[in-house]
Amino acid sequence: MADKVLSPADAEAEFWKHLKSSNTGMLGLDQPGYHSQPMTAYREEETGTIWFFTRDDTDLAKDAAVPDQSAMFTYGSKDQEVWACIHGTLSVHGPDRQIIDKFWNPVVAAWYPEGKDDPHLTILRFDADDGRIWVSKQGPVKFLYEVAKANLTKTVPDVGGVADVNLQ
Repeated sequence: MADKVLSPADAEAEFWKHLKSSNTGMLGLDQPGYHSQPMTAYREEETGTIWFFTRDDTDLAKDAAVPDQSAMFTYGSKDQEVWACIHGTLSVHGPDRQIIDKFWNPVVAAWYPEGKDDPHLTILRFDADDGRIWVSKQGPVKFLYEVAKANLTKTVPDVGGVADVNLQ
């Protein structure tokens, strides 16, 4: 993507909007040798916190139980208009019934045979700090046009903008 200027406020608005409709990304601890894994994100709009359902017997839940774990959430929207790399802190929040009730759905339920009271159900809390967000709302036809134009004119394609954001 081109490094066009995109305001942090516009980039953040696009990120939250797209995350609400297409909410799967890669979550992992920000440390050498650690691999991110696909997770479904649930944003609590009132606080800006991102919640993740997981089982307490997973490596990620066990590792997140150590205080002050630096983590990274990477995201690509389903329509490929928004890409993001967000740093933050990941912690085990526990089986919070209010959060469970708020975000419970058939997809989440599939992972917990005993339902909302499954003894292995726990919630991870991701508190976002800063990140970089790329936005390209031009669609596939405009993208192909920009690529062709760049090749013909020996220039760089204009495919969107990027902004550094502070999500605290």
